Amino acid sequence: MSLRPRYTARLFEAVPVKMAQQTPYDQLGGEQKVRALVERFYDLMDTEPEFLGVRALHQPELANAREKLFLFLTGWLGGPQLYVQKHGHPMLRARHLPFSIGESERDQWVACMSRAMEEVGVEEVLRERLRQAFFQTADFMRNRAG
Repeated sequence: MSLRPRYTARLFEAVPVKMAQQTPYDQLGGEQKVRALVERFYDLMDTEPEFLGVRALHQPELANAREKLFLFLTGWLGGPQLYVQKHGHPMLRARHLPFSIGESERDQWVACMSRAMEEVGVEEVLRERLRQAFFQTADFMRNRAG
């Protein structure tokens, strides 16, 4: 029996009822803000030495990764299910199995996303809620110890 949390396809399913009137996608600012977040995330990953471990898991060219993350996050945050429409079910764990992902890669990914959220101006309460959700999802991607 696995002790890993089960992946939830959409973040807003876990949002408390009182906050469910507006999805995280809407709270974030919609398509433009998601796109800005993804762009900043990959810009940081591509240029900052502290994210070299997670950068090494990606292809040299990041355009495809940028687009897929944008499509995925749009739906995961409660917006249109763009990734599902284009690629089918995300199957996150299966898609990440070819890559060696441990605690270091998880932590670098979450730190990079946290910094990107701060730099694009995601409101603090939403940023913390998203950081926790990103951590849980990134932790679920781990496929090796350490």
